[in-house]
Amino acid sequence: MAERQRKLKIQTGVVKRIAKEKVMYEEEAVGIAEKISKMEDAGGDEYVIKKQKEVLAESKQMGPDCQKRLEQAIEVLSGLVETEKDLEETEEYQNAVNQLNEVK
Repeated sequence: MAERQRKLKIQTGVVKRIAKEKVMYEEEAVGIAEKISKMEDAGGDEYVIKKQKEVLAESKQMGPDCQKRLEQAIEVLSGLVETEKDLEETEEYQNAVNQLNEVK
């Protein structure tokens, strides 16, 4: 019984971490884009602007990767929630269901 609850807790953490990571990359991309815009408006150094654009491109590439990993993690957690319905009264199960509802 404890092993099943542990799996739920771990997978819930995985989903939560990847969701946070995805949001972080999205926010970072917005921040870098704003920084580039300000640098261009101020007539900043072309080399620095070029490097910032490269950083922006890398940050944007991480979005689809995070989305793919998040979808896989959600699928695994959903499967666990379905197969472990007898654990409905446990905190781990309820946290898993809440996390699934939050990311969907």
